[in-house]
Amino acid sequence: MVLENIDMQWLLSFQKVYEQLSFKRAAEQRQLPTSNISRHVALLEQALNIRLLERTTRKMTATAAGEQLYHSLSPLIMAMGDALKEVHQVGDSIAGHLKIITPDLPFMAEAIADFCHKHPRIKLSCDTQLNPAEGLLEGFDLVLRFSRGSLEDSGWVAKELLRWPSYVVAAPCLLEKYPTPESIDKLSKSPCITSLSVLQGMPWRFKKAGAISVVSSYKVNSGQMAKAAALKGLGFAILPLNACLTELEQGDLVKINLPDEPEDLVLHALYSGRKYPLVKVTAFLDHLQSNYCQLFI
Repeated sequence: MVLENIDMQWLLSFQKVYEQLSFKRAAEQRQLPTSNISRHVALLEQALNIRLLERTTRKMTATAAGEQLYHSLSPLIMAMGDALKEVHQVGDSIAGHLKIITPDLPFMAEAIADFCHKHPRIKLSCDTQLNPAEGLLEGFDLVLRFSRGSLEDSGWVAKELLRWPSYVVAAPCLLEKYPTPESIDKLSKSPCITSLSVLQGMPWRFKKAGAISVVSSYKVNSGQMAKAAALKGLGFAILPLNACLTELEQGDLVKINLPDEPEDLVLHALYSGRKYPLVKVTAFLDHLQSNYCQLFI
């Protein structure tokens, strides 16, 4: 069976009949004569050579094949409807439903609000997550995520938005208990502050040595919490320079000089790899880079 043998009208009529279990009510919803709806379903069954609906004088029920076709068909029809609606709404303007996952960053809150203020035809749905699960991504247009080093391969396009050079730092009180590590190997045997799940739980990535395992009894998914722990002397930490510059200048934290540098912390935008990116997505990314590229965590 090839798609060219199936009329879209047959599928739309079948969908409504399945939902309403009535040719009459389906016809009312589709604003077509009942005879047309009945003929569409009959032609679809004939083309597929299978019964989709059992009809009696008292009721109508779907067959197993009808159930399968409906549940497979509905998301496709919905996606087609969304695509057509978006093309109709957008044209040369910026409009439509923009669905984003982003870390809860102060400048991102300002950026998103400013974008929606400038483009009132945008409808926003935004979820703030630091480490979104892979299965969740498919329902969103754009996912903003931190990384160190190379990204894992996926079907998404990855666009770098912001990059922060990072240092290994420690509080003076920690260095009174543990000698300053002079190598990556010695650092890995010292108490370190690491992430729980963000960055695959391995923020300790260096430009030459790659990912290293460290001793850690303090794991958090927050740069602010990691810095607070470092200031208390709970362990060595990798922090973006701009997040700890004041503490370094005041001597509350000390930069650890090593023969290798930590990988930069990078904020990537991940979006669908389709041939023509959505106008609303590219417009939002341009907005971020034009107005917020000088801002830091």
